[in-house]
Amino acid sequence: MAGNTFGNLFKLTTFGESHGVAIGGVLDGCPSGLKIDLDAIQKELDRRKPGQSAIVTQRKEPDTVDFYSGIFEGKTTGTPIGFAIHNTNQNSHDYSHIKDSYRPSHADYVYDQKYGFRDYRGGGRSSARETASRVVAGAIAKQLLAGVKINAFVSQVGAMKLEKDYKELDLSLTESNDVRCPDQEMAAQMESYIKAIRKEGDTIGGVITCVLQNVPIGLGEPVFDKLHAELGKAMLSINAVKGFEYGSGFEGVAMKGSKHNDQFKADGSTETNYSGGIQGGISNGMDIYFKVAFKPVATVIQAYETIDKKGNKVKTQGKGRHDPCVVPRAVPIIEAMAALVLADYTLLVRTTKL
Repeated sequence: MAGNTFGNLFKLTTFGESHGVAIGGVLDGCPSGLKIDLDAIQKELDRRKPGQSAIVTQRKEPDTVDFYSGIFEGKTTGTPIGFAIHNTNQNSHDYSHIKDSYRPSHADYVYDQKYGFRDYRGGGRSSARETASRVVAGAIAKQLLAGVKINAFVSQVGAMKLEKDYKELDLSLTESNDVRCPDQEMAAQMESYIKAIRKEGDTIGGVITCVLQNVPIGLGEPVFDKLHAELGKAMLSINAVKGFEYGSGFEGVAMKGSKHNDQFKADGSTETNYSGGIQGGISNGMDIYFKVAFKPVATVIQAYETIDKKGNKVKTQGKGRHDPCVVPRAVPIIEAMAALVLADYTLLVRTTKL
């Protein structure tokens, strides 16, 4: 199966299935001599792992990462970094009822049509469990990006939207609640809403906002490898993502050009930042900010009608352990993918200056 590698120089290839022995990856292109904080990597995984609160899937996985190559005496060697996260809590029997049928809005049908065969246990390769490998690689990328700040947070659940600008928020509060919303009052309301949705056996979507600060000027390549295009690709590759916008985004269409233009200061920074820190596809030194929209999780714990492999209409019931709202656990995934993009473009800039 193609499409399992992300990046140009800082390159991640992932492997594994939701109910297989393990998931993992190979990270190639990481410069040698980088001191690696293994505890920081595990901390990022703990932010993503299942079973961490009452509003996420109750699958219990320690998500402990084991490194097999590329790190020696606490530093990178410049060779491929191989790692794995072993699965320990699969309930594959929860999926036996869909062996010969397709769940609506899942990858079941298209995988079967494309490959003529599929791993139906937890969605196999199409499962969001694959993103744990991205978090490992992203945690290493964060350590490469010294001085760059990457902060994502939940800004919307269903119709409940945080109206404050990110500059009005204390982003250090993001991890102070299970929703990962830095506004405590809104976080409490979102949590209550997610719990109510879960009791209905249903799911709800949401939005994650991400802010990248202290990004140096010059990251991004014309014409087809613009920085915002790669960030969009990175975010849209995440399971359940349906939308990406950066800077003024869709709201910018209602503004006049005279208002939307970011006027320069003497030092090259700008009075406003409707461009979202990127101009001409290249970072300009201002904050890069974007939003990522997630659909409601497709698996609802309710009865539903679908079709089997022969095209017959069949009735079945949603089973298994699933997130009623994916956004709280997706925050570290968004940060990881942003870090991978910035690390890749940082290395590309270095090659142009040799």
